Amino acid sequence: MSIPMTRLGGRAFNADDHGDDSEREYDRLRDLARSEAEKRNACYDKSRQAYNSGDGARAKELSNEGKSHDAKMDDYNRQASDYIFRANNAPGRVDEDAIDLHGQFVEEAERILEERIRADRARGQTHLHAIVGKGNHSVGHVQKIKPKVEELCREMGLQYRTEENAGRIYINLQGGEPLPPGAGSGQHRPPQHGKPPGGGQQQHGGQQQQHGGQQQHQNQNQGQNQQQDEIAAMVEKVLPRILRKLEKACCTVM
Repeated sequence: MSIPMTRLGGRAFNADDHGDDSEREYDRLRDLARSEAEKRNACYDKSRQAYNSGDGARAKELSNEGKSHDAKMDDYNRQASDYIFRANNAPGRVDEDAIDLHGQFVEEAERILEERIRADRARGQTHLHAIVGKGNHSVGHVQKIKPKVEELCREMGLQYRTEENAGRIYINLQGGEPLPPGAGSGQHRPPQHGKPPGGGQQQHGGQQQQHGGQQQHQNQNQGQNQQQDEIAAMVEKVLPRILRKLEKACCTVM
């Protein structure tokens, strides 16, 4: 599987105290992956040329060689992803309720975060802080990982919000509003505008009940009036027939 060569920011590490050796090792693995990607692309181009020239056997050979380079690229990228994740998320580097995605490609960050969310929810964890970076080191200062994290939260039906630090996202793992820990008490509830407190609310309810009774009485009166109109219309329709029969009967008797 090919992974887009776009990672979170220009730096792979969240802090500067990893040492140059760690940074070089990470860069080495990513460079090897890029090299394999270039070889893969070259093989595929030559394969298409061979096929167009009618050399099917050579085209297949080059295609298989390209697939081999593609597999090596994925392997080097996986090694780099695992390496940087262990470095940035080592015990003591981040809180237990946080995950650092620095140095990850977009698809790598999505996979890692989804696995962490599912594991935390299975353990009954209430929330998770995803460190996605501010994009300060990205080309054009565009955040690459944050939009994917937000998309993943929406797909999983999770509420989220950007924290005061724009490089962090608070994810509520239990549903409901994405409030931080301790913000769910009654003192943080927003005021309910338009509703009087205490007895005023009960009085409003009584007014509603009284209004409902009046409406019911009006409906009953309307129903009775409609019934009377129907009877009158029926009488007007039938009465002439009855009168004609009576007149006919009287003439017959005379």
